[in-house]
Amino acid sequence: MKRKRASVSAMCLVATVALIMQTAQLQVMATEGVGVAAVTGGSGVKYSEKELAKAEQSAEAISESAMQKADSTITESVRRDSSDLVMANVSKAMNVRSDPSEKSKKVGVLYKDCGGKVLDHKDGWTKIQSGDLIGWAKDDYLLFKDDARKLASEVGSQVITVTADALYVRSKASTSSKSLGVLTKNDQLDMIKDLGNGWYSVDFDDTTAYVQSDFVIKDFRIDTGETVVSIQKRKEGAEKANRKANRGAVMADADETRLLAALIQCEAGNQSYEGKVAVGAVVMNRVRSAAYPNTIQDVIYASGQFTPALNGKVARVYNKTVNPSCIKAAQDALAGNTTVGGATHFKRVGLHHGGFVLGDHVFW
Repeated sequence: MKRKRASVSAMCLVATVALIMQTAQLQVMATEGVGVAAVTGGSGVKYSEKELAKAEQSAEAISESAMQKADSTITESVRRDSSDLVMANVSKAMNVRSDPSEKSKKVGVLYKDCGGKVLDHKDGWTKIQSGDLIGWAKDDYLLFKDDARKLASEVGSQVITVTADALYVRSKASTSSKSLGVLTKNDQLDMIKDLGNGWYSVDFDDTTAYVQSDFVIKDFRIDTGETVVSIQKRKEGAEKANRKANRGAVMADADETRLLAALIQCEAGNQSYEGKVAVGAVVMNRVRSAAYPNTIQDVIYASGQFTPALNGKVARVYNKTVNPSCIKAAQDALAGNTTVGGATHFKRVGLHHGGFVLGDHVFW
């Protein structure tokens, strides 16, 4: 298995998974000489200067650590119930070509469980758009209509994106409930359920929390393909990192372990030790699989994979403090230990049918 150094500078170059996060603009109003603040998501509820200061600090911390977004990596909007939806029907990967012919130039790869939008059909081929990959794929290796929608529902996820400058995350579906944190514009979280009363339940730091639906947009996300250019750049980066690792294997191992531990902390920080190892094992199982990139960094930052990597949280944890138990779990996973066999996926319990349940997650 090739190993890759996951330095902070390298992570900043992985633009395919970063999002622009802006500092919250919180308006302070004077009322009878006492400063109060109204933060979006409060429905008119006013907060003390102390709570406002805490909110501002949280928003600033998010903004300072954010990485830049690459717009081309997001699949053009395709609903999972859309007739334009197409999904790969392969065990590993399939080629995407410049024209509807086996003899035409290869322009990219569509991996297992990846999908996109149908642009055209011709002679048993379909022109697709999947992220920044546009080209022709053989119909024999694609799923359409009901089959595509079924697979997308199993492997995709609902995501909410904040449209307000600042938005409180609540412990309950009420503006009077405790604030668990502050999201800033363009922040994203995995959605659990639309409660139908103006609130969405979301996965916030591996805990069920709530945000008001008026201040977010809901979207469905599926994994996307990879262009030949992107593949080449990734391989060149991996080769360069491997050369550095040969000259400093201990340092490279330490960086890679810390990156994996940071992801474990974001995804399973409040789970049992077995649950932490399970998340690390999923990453390592993907690294070993031909259906996924072959380095830890590329797996973690692959398009549409892990929300904490997508919204910059993994980078923030990496740069600050990583829990020792998460580091130990990462070391166990790197050593080949697993508590979920060869599982390559996981979701919160209740969001996927079948699989092996461990704590709050189901693995398959």
